[in-house]
Amino acid sequence: MSVSPVDRYTVEHAPVLESFRAFVRRELVPLARQSGVVVGEPVGFDLREFVRRRSAEVGFYAGDYPVEVGGQSMPFAAKVLLHEYAESCGCPLAPYALCGPAGPSALLLRATAEQRERFLRPLVAGELTRCLALTEPGGGSDLADLETAAVPDGGGWRVRGRKCFVTNAHEADLVLVIAALPADDGTKIAVVFAVPAGTPGLVVESTRRGLGDDLLCEVLLDDVPVGEEHLLGGRAAIGAHPGWITRSLARGRLVIAANSNGVAARALALGVEFARVKESFGAPIGSRQHVQEHVVASRVELESARLLTFAAAQEVDDGHDAVVQSSLAKLAAGEGAFRTVDRMFQVHGAAAWLRGHPMEYLYRHVRANRLVEGTSEAQKLILAAAEGME
Repeated sequence: MSVSPVDRYTVEHAPVLESFRAFVRRELVPLARQSGVVVGEPVGFDLREFVRRRSAEVGFYAGDYPVEVGGQSMPFAAKVLLHEYAESCGCPLAPYALCGPAGPSALLLRATAEQRERFLRPLVAGELTRCLALTEPGGGSDLADLETAAVPDGGGWRVRGRKCFVTNAHEADLVLVIAALPADDGTKIAVVFAVPAGTPGLVVESTRRGLGDDLLCEVLLDDVPVGEEHLLGGRAAIGAHPGWITRSLARGRLVIAANSNGVAARALALGVEFARVKESFGAPIGSRQHVQEHVVASRVELESARLLTFAAAQEVDDGHDAVVQSSLAKLAAGEGAFRTVDRMFQVHGAAAWLRGHPMEYLYRHVRANRLVEGTSEAQKLILAAAEGME
């Protein structure tokens, strides 16, 4: 691929990106080969744990988290570039070297000092894993209509409800539970509890594998006892939780946007390479106008999505919530990557249909990005509201 316009604006992050590339080439590519990892097939927990901890040791895994909790205080914009590369490089272990749904959450940056030491620091070090229990069977991810309730019980609460589509809850050491807390005026407010796995009443049920790499679970919360030490930021922070959740979701959407851009870049590179060498009717198929149209349309969408993603990441680094910008980026990147993979699948023809072909895996892999961290339709609602069309 020729030089990207994003490169003009990311020069300051080039050293950390090159360091991560070198780490992937030097350690992860040989490890994947020696371990017999197959692209598109599940990677065992022990190997994922090794990659996670090794990456944490060299400063990449949760590098955007503050030095005070074991991170590198890396700019969020640099993190976005690393996630994009991890998906575009073709090494099946590279994505596990960066924190995703199992890693530390930006929500924990709002934790008390004790909660940071107990939960955030070991997550940054790759010693613990976590999951986010937000989505519910009835109302999806609507913070204003949560059925999971935190009922006052002495000096603490009992959490009751059910969560669904919780990524990797079966392996998580910590569950971040979003529940509705009754306010003094009779209304409800969304709050976050940090609940260790194994807490009585917290039961992981119905573990199922979807199209992607992660397992999705249902989590039953049956009178789970939680105290103030589990309430993020303590009682004084209760009113701030909805804003924290919204800003944390925005950061998560930018990671998904970066992942989508990486998938699109990988698919486009595979499609261009194939079109150059595959011949049909005496000429490379890349000389056909309809194939060229697939390639050019994909390149335009990819570069547009990359610019939106990086611009939004810079907004985060500048201290803004970037809610609207992250929705723009995720919508453009997720939908664009889906179309790009579909086009490059078409360029490959029947070969891409075979299980084990990299395009077949990308076709499965990219579909989830239009759903996770808020569906494309949810992003459209956010963007329409920003235009005053609520």
